[in-house]
Parts: sequence; C-alpha cells; structure tokens
Amino acid sequence: MVIGVLALQGAFREHMKCLENIGVQGKLIKSNEDLEGIDGIIFPGGESTAMGRILVDFNMKETISNKIKRGLPAWGTCAGMILLAKKINRTNKGHLEVMDIDVKRNAYGRQLGSFSTKEIIPLVSKDPIELVFIRAPYITKVGKNVEILCEIDGNIVAAKEENMLATSFHPELTEYEDFHRYFIEMIK
Repeated sequence: MVIGVLALQGAFREHMKCLENIGVQGKLIKSNEDLEGIDGIIFPGGESTAMGRILVDFNMKETISNKIKRGLPAWGTCAGMILLAKKINRTNKGHLEVMDIDVKRNAYGRQLGSFSTKEIIPLVSKDPIELVFIRAPYITKVGKNVEILCEIDGNIVAAKEENMLATSFHPELTEYEDFHRYFIEMIK
C-alpha cells in the first residue's frame, strides 16, 4: 500500500514519519504524475489558501478532485479539511469541493487560540488520544451522508464521508498514530 502526502506546503514531513512508523509506504505528491500508483492521499495542515492556489497553479486541482470523486481515499487535517470542504464559511465555495461539509477557517482564533486536549473517539481508539488544534477550523454543517466522529464543545472536529476523512486537529504532531491507522483501515 502506498499513501500519497500532498507536499506543496505544510506538515507533510510529519505525516510521512507517521506512515513510516506504522509500516506504510508514503509518497510525496508534488505533481499530477506523482498521483499515479497511490492508494490514498493525505492533505496536511498548513495554509489552506496557499495550498489551494498552488493546486491551481500546478494544474492539480481538477485531477485530484476527480480522483477523490471516483473513490480515491482522502484525509485532510486542519488546512487539509478546508481543502476537502464543499464550502468555506463566508465564501460559499471551496477548493477541491469534494466533501459535503461547510467549514469555518481559524474558528478557534489566531495562534494564541491554539490548544490541545485528549478525547476518546470510539471508531478510532478506545483510549484517549491527543488532539492538537493550531489556528484550527471546525465543521459548521454536514451533509446527510457525513458521519460525525468527534465534537469538542459542540463543534464538529472530525467527520467521515464515504472515502473521505477530515480532522480539524493535527494527529501528525502527536505521538498517537491512531488516526493514521484508522485511515489505513478505511482504505482496506
């Protein structure tokens, strides 16, 4: 199994390390050609506006969007969640526009609003796992086929829809690899 990690900007190295730690081959995705031969793709945390522009500039947006619509498993963390969303609050549009969620960017405020907490997410782990939020978004609305995996203080911070997974937080910045394992199980 080979998992692509979008490597245009953001925390792609950390995702690659997590994949290595659980014995899964990662592949850096920097062009449309790199998309060949992957079984899933991770969109890392970083700056969603910059990543969205680069996807357009590198002529990757439509290719990736179409692959996900045809079933390629995809997981977006933080900025990656924003990339997957059909709508970004206050804009009524998105980047890849593949997951039936609306997201609010920087929902927890600026860098000073960053925090971490531990939660049990039954579908992912029976033990509490650390959730790190850095200038994080959250989901404000879900479509009928979206399954909510986790809420913090009434805000949706993890969800799944068919072949797509989205998390507001950064599992790649913790010692917990439960979400990476969960994504691999989704693919299997």
